[in-house]
Amino acid sequence: MFPEIEFERMKRLPNYVFAEVNNIKMEARRRGEDIIDFSMGNPDGPAPQHITDKLIEASAKPKNHGYSASAGIYKLRLAICNWYKRKYGVDYLDPDKHACATMGSKEGYVHLVQAIVNVGDVAVVPDPTYPIHSYAFMLNGGAIHKFELTFDDKFKVDEDLFFERLQKTVDESIPKVKFVVVNFPHNPSCATVTPEFYQRLVDMAKKERFYIISDIAYADITFDGYKTPSIFQAKGALDVAVESFTLSKSYNMAGWRVGFICGNEKLVGALKRIKSWLDYGMFTPIQVAATIALDGPQDCVDEHVAKYKHRRDVMLECFKEAGWDMNCPDASMFIWAKIPEKARHLGSMEFSKQLLTQAKVAVSPGIGFGTYGDQYVRIALIENEKRIRQAARNIKQYLKSL
Repeated sequence: MFPEIEFERMKRLPNYVFAEVNNIKMEARRRGEDIIDFSMGNPDGPAPQHITDKLIEASAKPKNHGYSASAGIYKLRLAICNWYKRKYGVDYLDPDKHACATMGSKEGYVHLVQAIVNVGDVAVVPDPTYPIHSYAFMLNGGAIHKFELTFDDKFKVDEDLFFERLQKTVDESIPKVKFVVVNFPHNPSCATVTPEFYQRLVDMAKKERFYIISDIAYADITFDGYKTPSIFQAKGALDVAVESFTLSKSYNMAGWRVGFICGNEKLVGALKRIKSWLDYGMFTPIQVAATIALDGPQDCVDEHVAKYKHRRDVMLECFKEAGWDMNCPDASMFIWAKIPEKARHLGSMEFSKQLLTQAKVAVSPGIGFGTYGDQYVRIALIENEKRIRQAARNIKQYLKSL
């Protein structure tokens, strides 16, 4: 008999919590059941026409069908730096030194961690969190320290408490903390921070000698006057930080897999070097079209934001009528909803299963994002108004049955 082989790295990964709910969802659909799916942040509309037109045009050119540049073509890296200049007034990013195009922000993040983490390095990741923020470090031999991310009913982070907990974690960590991961607007919780938050974080990173990885994937999706800050608006950020973004949400380009990481030359250089060994970059026409997305008219982004805001407002209204009162976020394409009181004893996994089997509504259980997420579920604003209202009717009947 062939000897059993252990894959030690795979042992570091837990069972994927979301897979259990997803399996129930797929089995129900195979039985012909209509499932209203809020479980994944997968935009439901097409990419804007001017972007797809550029993709088609660039695809017709034979020269674009060869190997591309693993760090991204120059015009895309220039467009990335210009995006920061227009959006944040940040004019010091160099496309050759400080920018790397990636196959979505997830690939870039994982390869960055793979390039810069030594076995035993310590990273701080607030809880709850998007799972790959933690597991990229664990897969590459790093250690994770967590503390609870605390925010108010308007999803504003308690910044004083954040830094108090971060300082305590840094002071008590052996070995010393080497990386701190932040993600605002936050996935899954929709929590937001002020520009002053990043200046405090940069100042602390210089004092305590750690690097910052900032993820602003949902930077464009903001409502009610809120504007997402960037870490590069903070003085001295380039010395200690990198930041990632994706075109998936803003431009409905999730399947295109386009993102970027910018910032500290040493960290970005490490990412570029490892990518030069591992891939040849995105299909060049996709990079050309992504350049047009960043440099071109941004009306399409405004339209997408307006759509998510309308869906948010409809969901808050009709779910409240159904017996599920939720707080109102001012950023991201999700609602981080505390489980209704009469169902809170179930925990997020069982509650999600019951919503799926009894109300035909799929959401993401909060426990999948960390220990402090278990009283919540994450609801993605990816179904139209008619479907949202149908979900509310289904949920109303389910809650009555409890």
